[in-house]
Amino acid sequence: MAGRITIQDIADALGLSRNTVSKAINNTGVLAEATREKVLKKAVEMGYKQFSYININDSVHPTISLDNNETASPAPGGSIALLTTSFLGNSHFSSTMLDKIHSELAHAGYTFAVHRITEEDLKARCLPQSFSPEGIQGIMCIEVFDLGYAQYLTSLDIPVLFVDGPVPKDGKKLNADLLIMDNRTEIYAFVMEMKRRGKTTFGYIGDSMHCISFWERYQAMQEALRLCNLPFDEKYSIPLIDPDFVISSTEKYHAYLSKKLDQLPALPEVIICSNDFVAIDLLQVCRQKGLKTPDDFYLCGFDDSPESKLITPTLTTIHIHSQIMGYSAAQLLLSRISNPSMNNRTVYTETSLIYRESTED
Repeated sequence: MAGRITIQDIADALGLSRNTVSKAINNTGVLAEATREKVLKKAVEMGYKQFSYININDSVHPTISLDNNETASPAPGGSIALLTTSFLGNSHFSSTMLDKIHSELAHAGYTFAVHRITEEDLKARCLPQSFSPEGIQGIMCIEVFDLGYAQYLTSLDIPVLFVDGPVPKDGKKLNADLLIMDNRTEIYAFVMEMKRRGKTTFGYIGDSMHCISFWERYQAMQEALRLCNLPFDEKYSIPLIDPDFVISSTEKYHAYLSKKLDQLPALPEVIICSNDFVAIDLLQVCRQKGLKTPDDFYLCGFDDSPESKLITPTLTTIHIHSQIMGYSAAQLLLSRISNPSMNNRTVYTETSLIYRESTED
């Protein structure tokens, strides 16, 4: 195919929606693993060029290398390994963050390689085939939300940093540092502004147990409502995915979401979603039901993905500052390598609320 390959080209070739392909490439939203792998293979086959970091050497156990014009100085004692369960495409906030991480580590004299964790690795509690612990001075984890696997990584006697992480369902903190975006402050500000506009009923949609950030966003909405002396009523929310629900396609998830919406006693005036892609799914389902945003309800996402600016209506959301996250991630891990006996740290980086058409702004 001549010219620049786009997400729409891949969608057309597979007979899928653009939203489904975008989710697969950027590992956002709810999507079956088989569908994700099919999309990624087709993207590579067609020569899709937006994988700015991805060089797939093996379709089952890919190694991802950072292609950057910077020339790193000799490593002071080894390299840094980034482990991820996903392909981090350009729409994911991690893409800009990775650029900054690479720059900071290269400046400090470390080499940097990215390894993808497969479903098989997660189940077997083993490292990716491309990963060798020899010479590794530190591990950085992005999109690693399996609690058991995260605990396994912290048992390797290698400094570990999690950028976001799994919800500690067992009540125990991981023996590692944690970097996370501020999931509370701007949700507080949003709820307070909605109260000022006369809104009194709020709902949350998204799997709150997926990762720490989703859990904190759900908790933040509840806390903000209490601060505003507004009631929190669980019946207006869909905060969990039923444990017996198997995600096999976007269409099936949309049908599931449609069913759950029908079970709500009423549509709340304001809905906060765990991220932008959940919000986009919700918009599509509501459109099929004849419901419109902002006429029938206000909607807020999280991440400020490129798609949030392109959909109709444009999405009110919360922006993640990827550059400062990248800088902070590198500095946290480097300081841990230099001082391994320090107490574990949790660091939050600033986020910014952006109002758009989904709240009549």
